[in-house]
Amino acid sequence: MAKTLPAGWSSLRRDLMQQHPELLETLRQAQRFGFFGSRPIDEAVEHSRSFVDALSSASPPNRLVDLGSGGGLPGLVLADVFRTTTIVLTDRREKRTDFLSRAVSRLAYSHVSVVPGDVESLCRSVEARTSLAFDVVTARGFGPPEVTLRFARRLMTVDGSIVISEPPNGDRWDPALLNELGLAGEPRGRVRVFRASSHLPN
Repeated sequence: MAKTLPAGWSSLRRDLMQQHPELLETLRQAQRFGFFGSRPIDEAVEHSRSFVDALSSASPPNRLVDLGSGGGLPGLVLADVFRTTTIVLTDRREKRTDFLSRAVSRLAYSHVSVVPGDVESLCRSVEARTSLAFDVVTARGFGPPEVTLRFARRLMTVDGSIVISEPPNGDRWDPALLNELGLAGEPRGRVRVFRASSHLPN
């Protein structure tokens, strides 16, 4: 059954201030701290809508991890929409994870946890089965394409998906890398969605 999104998310620019003022102020604070660029915050949030849209054509994910969560885009936006999903925000910079922890508490996101440290440690935990894998991995500005995709592949479930922010122009994904990782990608607006090739319909 498809996820029914809150009405305010049909146009984030118009409705965020009215329906999600605490989230908007949290993201503005993150911007003041220099956690992301100087463009208007409503435009930055609008970019996160691509992540929401990419995940809204199927049932809500059970577990989602956002790599390099920084100031909370798209992680906090996804957390606000997908209230029944267990969400992990991770970043290796302590200042940012401290901010995210306070934000999660202030916004009362009981379904969200913040994990400081390198993604490699999280990957090893998943591979050792001391942590569960994720059916969705998201990333916005985490790192070079190959690094991002390799980490994400190690964290996702067999039938999971990876959603990564795309540049305005060009295809930066090496077909040889996708073949090696057993992934196929599909552009969805400002993001690209990857799934295991073996789990795509013929």
